[in-house]
Amino acid sequence: MRFGVFVMPLISGIHEIVLTLLFALVLVVLVIYFFLQDIRATLVPVIAIPVSLVGAFMLFPLLGFSVNVFSLLALVLAIGLVVDDAIVVVEAVQVNIEKGLSPRIATQEAMKVVASPIIATTTVLMAVFLPVGLMPGAAGKLYQQFAITIALSVALSGINALSLSPALCAILLKPRNEEHKKDNALNRFFGRFNGWFNRSVDSYLKTSRVIMRHASRTLVFIALVTGVALFFIKVVPTGFLPNEDQGYLMTNIQLPSAASLERTEHVVNEIIGLLRHNDNIESVSAAAGFSLFSGTESPNAGILFIKLKDYKQRKQTADQITDALNGELYVMINEAEVYTFGPPSIPGLGPGSGFTMMLQDKGSNTPQYLAEQADKFIAAAQKRPEIATISTVYDAYVPQRAISVNNEMALKAGVPLEELHGVLTTFLGGAYVNNFNRFGKLYQTYIQAEADYRQNEQQLDLYFVTNQKGESLPLSAFIAVRDTTGPAFTNRFNLYRSAQLTGSPAKGYSSGETLKALEEVAAEVLPEDMGYAWANMSYQQTHSSGEGTVFVFAVIFVFLILAALYESWSLPVTILLGIPFAVFGAMLFIWIGHMINPNYANDIFLQVSLILLIGLAAKNAILIIEYAKDKFDAGMDLGEAAIESARLRVRPIIMTAFAFILGILPLVFATGANAVARNVMGIALCGGMLIATFIALFAYPALFVLIGKWGHYEQKRDAKVALEAREQEDMRKVEAENAAEIAAYRAAAGTEASGADDNTNKPS
Repeated sequence: MRFGVFVMPLISGIHEIVLTLLFALVLVVLVIYFFLQDIRATLVPVIAIPVSLVGAFMLFPLLGFSVNVFSLLALVLAIGLVVDDAIVVVEAVQVNIEKGLSPRIATQEAMKVVASPIIATTTVLMAVFLPVGLMPGAAGKLYQQFAITIALSVALSGINALSLSPALCAILLKPRNEEHKKDNALNRFFGRFNGWFNRSVDSYLKTSRVIMRHASRTLVFIALVTGVALFFIKVVPTGFLPNEDQGYLMTNIQLPSAASLERTEHVVNEIIGLLRHNDNIESVSAAAGFSLFSGTESPNAGILFIKLKDYKQRKQTADQITDALNGELYVMINEAEVYTFGPPSIPGLGPGSGFTMMLQDKGSNTPQYLAEQADKFIAAAQKRPEIATISTVYDAYVPQRAISVNNEMALKAGVPLEELHGVLTTFLGGAYVNNFNRFGKLYQTYIQAEADYRQNEQQLDLYFVTNQKGESLPLSAFIAVRDTTGPAFTNRFNLYRSAQLTGSPAKGYSSGETLKALEEVAAEVLPEDMGYAWANMSYQQTHSSGEGTVFVFAVIFVFLILAALYESWSLPVTILLGIPFAVFGAMLFIWIGHMINPNYANDIFLQVSLILLIGLAAKNAILIIEYAKDKFDAGMDLGEAAIESARLRVRPIIMTAFAFILGILPLVFATGANAVARNVMGIALCGGMLIATFIALFAYPALFVLIGKWGHYEQKRDAKVALEAREQEDMRKVEAENAAEIAAYRAAAGTEASGADDNTNKPS
């Protein structure tokens, strides 16, 4: 049953992502057809999807990858990415066909223009994910496959756009015939849409011209957007991994110290009886005598595994069920502390969700001192609003019996100390005897006194030990029993005696805010000889602070690649200045989402989304800046080149942006297993792409003009043209001089030849 508990959320998560994958595929195909308005043209980018995705799957075995939640989530995002290059090719070929060129010639001319932007965008998107694959710690291991899967899909889509897509365009695309001119509802709709879109493009170009006249103010606006984005980064709570609905819960049961196992089993059975009446629960498994938090066998502790019904068969999420159960069990169970919680986001990292903190005794004090400091810390932490629950299973005052052996008396009576200790251990604690085979299995044999004969110290009179003379002497004659207290177990964390504190954040607070609050409490309460350390998921979160560095490296990689492609240090700056818009959009949407659902935080999924947005924002900018550079090199001034490029490229940019946004739209509204992770990525990418597309589009022409003026592009072009003209003039002069020399040489050679002929014809 427990096997099913752990596998069910994984299977459900994969099933949900597969459905999301199919839904995203349908939406992307509809968007492509809506903009291209031709079934033949739609087939070209649609074919790119299975080519890229199946190609990525084929490489999985070579890389040791598997089909899991992360790889499938990467493929969902890749659907909106792999069609971009093919869309750019198709759109460029269609423009040339409308000019009267044949499909073959139109394709050849289009590839001369779009090949360079395709190479640039593909290289940039792959370079962005290189730092993600090198992320340190558990985050790097988790998302290495995610990053490489997208990089492989993008690389294959780029190869496809440079090879298969042009061939398909030359074969499939035809000039628009009478079928496209028929007066039907679909053509009328497309006509109205094209008219509205062309008017919108004209308005966009007019606005871009106005912005270009005030290009320097664009930098001020970008600085303002950057400041607001940084503000949102500070305001949005931080986290590591969201608490997902994994289809099962766990309940820890803690009775008073020294409570018997029978008493614990009674409480466990009582709780199971209550849970059976809950409509959201499918089954319950229990284990009495084991503490999940301490990981030790303890008669006063127990653990329950609660398997929830399928996501479609219940109306509440795991978090809602957890809150309801904790409230109900708090009222109904008075004999024990009962706490229900979800599993950790990464199986094996801790006993459950929430935080794990280790209080360390660095002064080698007594266990009682550690327990006192733990109680003080818990009392102070409970006053903080960020913390919902905090507790510890460490108890230094567990009732115990201390046995003292009178070694001197035993030796005088002729009882070997080894024999005395062995008898005491065997009767009270048990001793291994041997193994034996029975029914084809191996069994172990232990010897121990029956439980009824080791209930109190008076029963020690029933145990005897043999001295060297062969006499049987009562064991109670050599030992003394006294009541005492002490810890049932002792943790050693980083070599220090430690008390483990576990708990959960309060509603509306993230794990990052909770850890910060605990650090503040530790600074206020703990003395100098006490310290603390993080464990399990909390340790991974506090040591996963390299994402900012990864983001910076991603920007640097993109800058260097663009600088190499364009052989310019200033032109890549124009492209990278669109990144703040994408970051601002992502953080704005996540901030709004956090107001609705506190689980939406600045976690690993958001950070990976921000890195992906670097490539997406750069891709949009490349499509405009690349064309503007070509037009400028052809002789246009900076402003006209920027406007002409924007006019030609705005339709494919919006087309690819909408294909990506609608491709990730199922992630925004995802439910079920791993829904929070998909929601965070979908919201961040949707917001970032919307802002980067519909606001940054107005900034790119102005930025090209501004950077061009600062970089003296026109002076450099004029100087280059003048230099080329001088070089051509010098070449013509050299060619003329060479021609004159050759002519003179030929004339001289002809004269000498004629003189030789005259001498030959003279009589001897």
